[in-house]
Formats: sequence, structure tokens, C-alpha cells
Amino acid sequence: MGIFLLICLIVFEMALMIGSFSRFSEKKQWLVARCVFRAGELAVFLFVMLLPNVTFDFKYQLCFALLAIRLVGAFVMYLIRRKAATGKRSKAGAVFGAASSIVILAVSLVPAFIFTEYAGLQTTGAYEVAQAKAILIDKDRVETFETDGSNREIPVHFYYPKTNEIAQSCCPVVLFSHGAFGYYQSNTSTYMELASNGYVVISLDHPYHSFFTKDTGGKLITVDPAFLQEVMYVNENNVPEKDIHDLSHKWLAIRTADIECVLDSVEAAKQSGTVNDAWFIESETEKSAIESVLAMADVDHIGLMGHSLGGAASVSVGRYRDDVDAVIDLDGTMLGEQIGYEDGRYQYVEEPYPVPLFALDSESHYEQGQKYGNLYVNHYVLEHALDVKHEFIAGAAHMNFTDLPLFAPPLASALGTGTVDATACIETVNEMVLEYMNRYLMGSGEL
Repeated sequence: MGIFLLICLIVFEMALMIGSFSRFSEKKQWLVARCVFRAGELAVFLFVMLLPNVTFDFKYQLCFALLAIRLVGAFVMYLIRRKAATGKRSKAGAVFGAASSIVILAVSLVPAFIFTEYAGLQTTGAYEVAQAKAILIDKDRVETFETDGSNREIPVHFYYPKTNEIAQSCCPVVLFSHGAFGYYQSNTSTYMELASNGYVVISLDHPYHSFFTKDTGGKLITVDPAFLQEVMYVNENNVPEKDIHDLSHKWLAIRTADIECVLDSVEAAKQSGTVNDAWFIESETEKSAIESVLAMADVDHIGLMGHSLGGAASVSVGRYRDDVDAVIDLDGTMLGEQIGYEDGRYQYVEEPYPVPLFALDSESHYEQGQKYGNLYVNHYVLEHALDVKHEFIAGAAHMNFTDLPLFAPPLASALGTGTVDATACIETVNEMVLEYMNRYLMGSGEL
């Protein structure tokens, strides 16, 4: 729809330019014509926004603001210059004005070119899904990405059944950790599917690792440039393995501490029946919603999962916490299971992985494990785990395990998508995730 809208706006710009060569050649005439054409452009925009399956959201807001400013500006210029405007409009000025307008309009519609009208996938559960959010303040940690001595803050987003019919403490908890440069909504369809089937899902942002989030002061926190450079560095060819090991463990230390803080905070609030001052909640309504979530949450049955680096962090936390009952790793390398690198080889944790573990990989990731065998950490861990499932999806690539290909196909393609149908792939992922969590957190069904 973004392309269609741009074409319509280009037609207006070209018509105004051509008209200024003859019909609107006089400057005074051109000032009037520009007002009319600017009003026409805005009218076309509003018409497109009324079409079925088009939502006026962030994709179009910049273009709307631009069109509104241009219309107001055209009328203001007419009022100021209508008496003094004499002579003819230059052809060079008309061409330059049209060209620059088209470029600016195209830039304002870039979000509409990148993002689709994705409205989510149909859930299979019986419950409507509600959401709530808070920011947890880890008073035991200082934020290392800042220099003001402030504590680490972790935004948490809850997805849960919207009903009064669920008994207290009967909804297992699933915590999700996003990948590098991801954000809490990366797998919204997965959260919605689980929540519709009776789970409390907690998706957290890892500030400065996530693409963007906000702190308790409302400040926008974007991905840290140094972290971005580190990730790009370890993905280059011929990077020393020692560097990869050291950097990945630095990242995991932050993420695993975030996950632990969330789990500890939720369990403490569940036990006390209320939230303390470590919970930053924007309103009483939001606080009431979170307290209702905590009431239905079953913290005796907890699952961890994540994508990519988030999957690695989930695997790491699942190894040493007794309260975790199942772990799902979506196409992540289990970096925390590597405890050292010496004499040209990695050393791995030797004790078998103690918690039921499901690794769901892309085809290339799976083939990598088959090629290198126990020289590859995932293969080693899965070979020695006490309870393990390992699957791959043919034709899937790394970003196919998120919702990104559904709402931003060009961006997902640049980051890595495969030949598999994107919708079918994430639906398969969600089906397998639900089946696995049902088996290990609810004790129902078969794999």
C-alpha cells in the first residue's frame, strides 16, 4: 500500500510541475494551484487510510505529518506572497521542486515499504489474551552501560489469559529472551499462542542489547554501538576463537543476570502477594493487572525460551536453577556451555544437561552440528543431555524463528530468511513450542 500511495502522490507532484509550465505559469496562479494540489494530496492520503486492511499507525504517521505541514505551509506562503507575486514560475524551479518533493515523500514512506499490515496470527487456545508491563529495577546491579551509577532496569511485558475463570496459581510461566538487536515483541505470535492456551508469558527487553526500549524515566534506550560492533566482529571470518568466547560470555553474563532478576522478582511478588518498590509500574490500572497476573501464575512450573543469543541465555540459566522445568532454544548456539578455549579446542561443561531441553534449528544450523559433531557445542550438549529433543525446519533460516518476516519482510530478508513459507514456519514453531511446554509444564499431551 505504501507504493500505491507514493505513486498517487507522485502523480500530484508531476501534474503540478507540468501545469506550472503552462496553465499555472504565473507565480500567483501557481501559489493557488499549489494549495489545491497539497489539499488533494492530503485527501488522497486520508482516502487510502480508509481502505480495508490499512491501519493508520507508525508506518504512515511521518508521511501524514509531512503532508499536513506542506498544506499549511502552502496556504501560509499564499497569504504572505499573493500580492507581491509577479512574473512567471521558472521551469527549472518547478522541476527541482517536484523532484525534491518526490524524494522527501518517498523517504517519509520508507516504514510503509518495510512493514506490512501484519495483524497477528490466529491463536488456537480458548482464552482471549491481555497484556501488562512493568520495569524491574535490579538493586543488586549497577548499569554498566551508563556512568551515573544507576541500577540495571529490565522492562518486562506480560501476556496472559484475559478471564476471571482461571483459578489462582494454575498458569505455568514461560519467560522469553530475545536475540541480539531484537526486542520484546520479536515473537509476539508465540506469546499469544501460549497465553491463549493458559500460560503466563513474560517477554523481557535486555536494555542496550535490544533494538530499542525505554527506562523508568521514559528515555529511549537504543542498542549500544559497542555491542553492535562486537557482534559484527564475531561474525567476521577468521576471528580468533578466544575473542568469540570472551565476548559471548560477557554478553551472557548480562542476559542471564537479567533473566534471574525477573524470575526472582516474580517469585518474590507471588509469595508476598504484592509488588514492592523494585517494580516500576506506570499506573494503578497497570499495577492491578500485574497483580492479577501474579495471582494466576504458577511459579512451580517455569519454562525458559529464547531466540539466538536469547536461546543461549535461556540454556545457561536452565542449567543451574532448580525452579526451571523446561528450556527451548530457537536456533541459538549454546555459548554458555563453553567454559574455556585452550590448545585450539573448546572445553564444555561435562555434566549432562539436567533439564528437559528442546533445540529447534534452522536447516543450516542443524547441518553444522551434523558436520562437526562433538566439536560443535550444541551437538555435544544434545548428545549428553538427560532429556532432549532436536529438530530442524527445512528451508528455514535464522529470522524465520521470529515474527519479523511477517511484518517486515525486507528487513528480515536482509538479516537472514530461508525458502520456507514464513507464515507456515512460525506457525510450526508455535505449535511445537506449545506442545513441548504442555508436556513438561502442564503434564499433558505427547510430543
